[in-house]
Amino acid sequence: MEYRRLGKAGLQVSELSYGSWLTFGKQIDEQLAKDCMYAAYDAGVNFFDNAEAYANGKSEEVMGKILRDAGWSRDELVISSKVFWGGEKPNQKGLSRKHVFDACHAALKRMHLDYLDLYFCHRPDLDTPVEETVRAMHDLIQQGKVLYWGTSEWSAQEIMEAYSVARQYQLTPPTMEQPQYNMLQRTKVERDYYKLYEVVGLGTTVWSPLASGLLTGKYNNGIPEDSRASSHDDIPWLREIFEGEKAQPKLDKVKKLTRLADELGMSMANMALAWCLTNPHVSTAITGASKVDQVKSNMQTSEHKSKLTTDVLDEIEKILDNRPQCSAVLIWGLGSRDWVLGDWKKITQYLFPVTTWI
Repeated sequence: MEYRRLGKAGLQVSELSYGSWLTFGKQIDEQLAKDCMYAAYDAGVNFFDNAEAYANGKSEEVMGKILRDAGWSRDELVISSKVFWGGEKPNQKGLSRKHVFDACHAALKRMHLDYLDLYFCHRPDLDTPVEETVRAMHDLIQQGKVLYWGTSEWSAQEIMEAYSVARQYQLTPPTMEQPQYNMLQRTKVERDYYKLYEVVGLGTTVWSPLASGLLTGKYNNGIPEDSRASSHDDIPWLREIFEGEKAQPKLDKVKKLTRLADELGMSMANMALAWCLTNPHVSTAITGASKVDQVKSNMQTSEHKSKLTTDVLDEIEKILDNRPQCSAVLIWGLGSRDWVLGDWKKITQYLFPVTTWI
């Protein structure tokens, strides 16, 4: 296992990590959850991802019990939670100061922790001023309950706005973003955030590197009975990933990629994970698994990274044919909430300090 810095921060995270979405407290029992976490830990994983919304908090309870009983040294672990969806009643969701605080304290209690290493705003909250959320995160850091805070599925504009507010009021800015990133979902990580890596030192903890299992190749001939898609009838969009007209073009690509992986002597899943890790802006790729052998297989990815040579990457690119293209330039003025779409002449005429990317 290799370790990478979380953006410009000094914190190091395992390049492959383990998350509990859809599994802990729901799809698998506590013993299997324990076995999977132990397998990940034994492979060198130090980052374990969670959220208040996962199984309505049950996921954090399961992980917390495992962490409490495992006896692993706290200073070698990186544990996260996310805040947004905590309930249906007023103040039980969103990013208000109250809910950010309440959710943090609840997560600490559920996971038997004194502090969270990483705390994410699970989605942007249009009903809460960004300054309120930034200040709440800063205060939790000042209290020692959170070490680093970040965002998940925020736009580049929203991240920069939070960063600007933090600079303006001398608060702690966001350190990391958790976006979806895989061979079939590339735009945010490769295009939208491109300049944020350099300008603010953004780290990324990418989720769904296997596209909810589509990039494992096991759905090439339909949905297996023991698969994630067949186990979550309560999540209709999950089945839509693997069935229907929109799914077929993706499945056709995966079939071609699977043949290439076979030629290289690796599994489709290993190739998809290794492909994510070729991007230097990926701090860690969060894997999820409901079986121990899946965890062990995923963790073998580090052994196969060298097989993705320039020629192989070019071949993958030909199959995917989805490299993000940018037709405009985003311009941002520090201290301003206004965003402008323009050309290079407008860039040179813009009076504020700017960040531009294409």
